[in-house]
Amino acid sequence: MDTAEEADICRVCRSEGTPDKPLYHPCVCTGSIKYIHQECLVQWLKHSRKEYCELCKHRFAFTPSRIYKCLFTGSVSSLLTLPLDMLSTENLLADCLQGCFVVTCTLCAFISLVWLREQIVHGGAPQWLEQHQPPPQNAAGQANEMLGLDGSLVFLEHVFWVVSLNTLFILVFAFCPYHIGHFSVVGLGFEEYVQASHFEGLITTIVGYILLAMTLILCHGLAALVRFQRSRRLLGVCYIVVKVSLLVVVEIGVFPLICGWWLDICSLEMFDASLKDRELSFKSAPGTTMFLHWLVGMVYVFYFASFILLLREVLRPGVLWFLRNLNDPDFNPVQEMIHLPIYRHLRRFILSVVVFGSIVLLMLWLPIRLIKLLLPTFLPYNVMLYSDAPVSELSLELLLLQVVLPALLEQGHTRQWLKGLVRAWTVSAGYLLDLHSYLLGEQEDNDPNQPVNNNNNNNAPPAHHNNHNNPAPAVGEGLHAAHQAILQQGGPVGFQPYHRPLRFPFRIVLLIAFLCITLLVASLVCLTLPVFTGRWLMSFWTGSSKIHELYTAACGLYVCWLSIRGVTVLLAWMPQGRTVIVHKVQEWTLMILKTLVVALLVAGVIPLLLGLLFELVIVAPLRVPLDQTPLFYPWQDWALGVLHAKIIAAITLMGPQWWLKTVIEQVYANGIRNIDLQFIIRKLAAPVISVLLLALCVPYVIAAGVVPAVGVTPEMEILMQRRIYPFLLMVVLLIGILSFQIRQFKRLYEHIKNDKYLVGQRLVNYERKSGRTSSVPPSDPVAE
Repeated sequence: MDTAEEADICRVCRSEGTPDKPLYHPCVCTGSIKYIHQECLVQWLKHSRKEYCELCKHRFAFTPSRIYKCLFTGSVSSLLTLPLDMLSTENLLADCLQGCFVVTCTLCAFISLVWLREQIVHGGAPQWLEQHQPPPQNAAGQANEMLGLDGSLVFLEHVFWVVSLNTLFILVFAFCPYHIGHFSVVGLGFEEYVQASHFEGLITTIVGYILLAMTLILCHGLAALVRFQRSRRLLGVCYIVVKVSLLVVVEIGVFPLICGWWLDICSLEMFDASLKDRELSFKSAPGTTMFLHWLVGMVYVFYFASFILLLREVLRPGVLWFLRNLNDPDFNPVQEMIHLPIYRHLRRFILSVVVFGSIVLLMLWLPIRLIKLLLPTFLPYNVMLYSDAPVSELSLELLLLQVVLPALLEQGHTRQWLKGLVRAWTVSAGYLLDLHSYLLGEQEDNDPNQPVNNNNNNNAPPAHHNNHNNPAPAVGEGLHAAHQAILQQGGPVGFQPYHRPLRFPFRIVLLIAFLCITLLVASLVCLTLPVFTGRWLMSFWTGSSKIHELYTAACGLYVCWLSIRGVTVLLAWMPQGRTVIVHKVQEWTLMILKTLVVALLVAGVIPLLLGLLFELVIVAPLRVPLDQTPLFYPWQDWALGVLHAKIIAAITLMGPQWWLKTVIEQVYANGIRNIDLQFIIRKLAAPVISVLLLALCVPYVIAAGVVPAVGVTPEMEILMQRRIYPFLLMVVLLIGILSFQIRQFKRLYEHIKNDKYLVGQRLVNYERKSGRTSSVPPSDPVAE
């Protein structure tokens, strides 16, 4: 056999490996297609726009250089070559971006630890940690955000400490848990399953944290046995830190993710999809798939909690004693994470999963089955795009979840409608089942002097009652605070007794059954009526062509909302007479015209320009090679621009006071009824549109007009046209950072100069006529 046939060759260029260009086997493929050069693979991935092998479907993995590579590759050679890697210019931009992300996460973790320590100091530590320990000192002064960034001479010393702590945090909170989890996974034989999950690093680190928490518990117990008090307290504090971190990950990350996946699984028949389709989408883009499911789960949890808050405004205080009240000032989830044991959190997590999962079955899976049975041609929803200008399904979903639905549900009258429906249902169910007193309470029972400890009129043991005279229980008593301090919007309200009818448990079962039937019917209406209305309306100008169901659902939802709103407004106007109705119609017509103009500018032109700028600055340079021409879709750019505009507006409102924040606050304060068209155009639309147009046009004029006149090569012209937008963005950011640093160093210089060389100060007088200042003190009239 020939020697060339025996040697390993690249499956793309068919060349052998060299010391400069070694061969890799990055996927499961074997045989003659096993090996490939890294450069060949990178070029092929740019051409195919995929991140996995097209044959074995294995996702390719790359590791960066610098300190991350040294710490997480696990080889001694990487440690020896670290100084050379630090001076290398290879992958400089990517390493800088990853480094900024790591530093940001580290600082956030450090600040969170300081905040957690203050929670332990002010809220009290668990009893098992405070045994035979003196009360700790106040940590507020010690925390003061410890960094020492106050502009004094100690500033430079603390900058060094920040860098040192950054490295220490990477070692303690990333390196150690990762390798502990890695060794455990390898030792238990689960390495293949973890690698198949496409999130090897995250899962391995979480496993390491779990094992670290168990180790800290054992060491804390041993330290308690041998009476090492300092070691015992230190290990206990470390265990609390790991425990709270894991609980936060579970509450904010894992639980919404489970809800999102369960929602997707229960709605597969609604979109004519299967688990195999979801598996393929997960393998092709695991990060995006997980993020979308987490986002959907977060939206579901948020609106469920909002509905519970609305129920508390209608129902008698004490009915929802088994649900935590988010408006309770005594409710502190971090304190519960610190004090309650793990089994309590595990029990609560399992109960939440069961409750949320059962509601999804009741309001999604079962209605879909009934719709397929009663209306066989109604489902599935059309989510395929057949037009010539494709629109990103992701952008539409985000637009519906983050813009359309909140804009509809955040309206005050929409909330009042929902609250009225809930109250009407509660009154009806209460009188039908003789549970009116239990659900809504009795007005004559609201006397604060009346004793509430009545053996026949209580729905809970006497220990669970609370009124204005009883103090709130301590945090260490578990969920009693949630049972007792039931609040409404107006403030704390004591427990209200109720009349307990005969066969009370049976009536409660009937109430739950009636509630399930109502939720089922409401879900059927919500899944069919908006889509049916939207399909019928859009069929007038689209004919029989299929349209994305997000269009029809959003259109039908708004039409139904506008219809109900119009009927309620007309019913409110009818008693006032015909003249008043005509006058009101004229006012509302003018207001609607103004709103349409504002919507065209603020919700149309600005998001379109913003989305196009984002496409030119971020998306096109990252996704489209230089030898290809980028394609722009205005609708997709507008949809993403709406999301970007909403995020920018939210950040602006949370930031410091400047002209844009002032204008947005004024527009929000005026509302739709008092809309000021001239103010919005002059103060908001015109400046923002001008800035966006300059950001779009100036780089294009430079790249398409100035650069060709200089006489550069065609390749340089293409490079300038494609890279001038991100280049100018980097220049603007660099100028902003430099100006900020210059101002900070000027303040530091003035501070040091005043501290070291300033002997005294004299108040300066202001002379109005000349506009000059004088340091001579005024003469004393008494002395004269």
